[in-house]
Amino acid sequence: MSLISPELREQPSLPRPRPRRHEPARLHFRTRAGRRPWSSVRRVFRLPSGDREVLWLYLLTRAGLWITAYCARWLFPADPGNRTTSSVFAPFQQWDWYHYLNIARDGYFPDGKGPWLSEWDNREAFFPGFPLLLRAVHVIVPHWTAAGLLISFVAGGIAVVALARITRLHLPSAKDPGRRAVLFFLLSPCAVFLAAGYTEALFLALALPAWLAAQQRNLPLAATLAGLATAVRISGLFLAAAIAVHLLLSARRHWRALPWLALPALPAALYAWYLHAYTGDWLAWKHAQERGWYRDFYAPWDAWSHTWTGAFGRTQTTGYALMFQAELLALLATLLLLALLLKQRRWPEATYVGLALCALGTSYWYMSIPRATLLSWPLWVSLAAWSLRRPRIKTAYLCLAAPVSTVFALTFLTGRWAG
Repeated sequence: MSLISPELREQPSLPRPRPRRHEPARLHFRTRAGRRPWSSVRRVFRLPSGDREVLWLYLLTRAGLWITAYCARWLFPADPGNRTTSSVFAPFQQWDWYHYLNIARDGYFPDGKGPWLSEWDNREAFFPGFPLLLRAVHVIVPHWTAAGLLISFVAGGIAVVALARITRLHLPSAKDPGRRAVLFFLLSPCAVFLAAGYTEALFLALALPAWLAAQQRNLPLAATLAGLATAVRISGLFLAAAIAVHLLLSARRHWRALPWLALPALPAALYAWYLHAYTGDWLAWKHAQERGWYRDFYAPWDAWSHTWTGAFGRTQTTGYALMFQAELLALLATLLLLALLLKQRRWPEATYVGLALCALGTSYWYMSIPRATLLSWPLWVSLAAWSLRRPRIKTAYLCLAAPVSTVFALTFLTGRWAG
């Protein structure tokens, strides 16, 4: 009698396993958890999907600006009778770029020249951060303009990622608010300066991560980045003041960390000491701005009156008059932003915007206020929050800002910018 049941007897017999031949050992280099070590490295450098979307948007807008610059070379040549175009870098070689180039290439006081000469270009009005970095990058990139554009390109990518993260911290429950704020930022009227060899992109690449570090109570990092931002623009001191207010208003006041807030003032102090060694003037950079750009102190109502006359008094050519009109609109927008920040009791951001407004709104007339809106990150965060409550705001902004941004880009790229 068989001990095997009928059911098992009907099943086919399983094949016997073949004896395993000797195989060469395979090198897998795995960690203790069974994962390859480079996978953990890849996870460290892999950006979240939200940041990748922001960078994709950044690349698209950069491509749009480069296409605009390419067309400007063909449509608006310096000589209408030309049959050949200028260099591909020529549209970006405008205005303040030559000051940064001269500083990086020749220094502040070459061959004994300085403000004691009548034909002096007042280059000491510009802080040394960007020219120093430009000189360093030029060692690798031989073309000066290409080196400047590379700095702004990389710095702009860092800035938009930081802006998106700041917006997410402010609007944690909203769906993808960071991308919305970055979209408004990249299509703003003066966004062309983020692509040019100017200081806006580099300043934001340092200032916005500094603000993020302050939000995470990492004051040493925040103060260090704010100090580097001050080496690029004096606005870094306004950022340091905002960080100080944020620290004092936090639930846990870190009094021992307050000395770190003196660090952002160090680059400005060193630059003043350097200028004093050559000129005997501790405020040489400020006096250079007064000589070259009429940035001596005036009462706010006098500054408004002078700018209004330049915009509508028929005392300026039409191009300058239009730029003065843009200055007035930018000032009003900044005042509205400041009022909103005060109403919402966002005291640190209000400190930053208010100090910048005092600096720009008390010269002989307004100059560079539209450009300064790029540096005002609370503006783009507030616009994102407003558009989330009222969806039509986004459509209205895109329809109105995009053509103005194109006009301003063409104005700068063809050498007609005046603000």
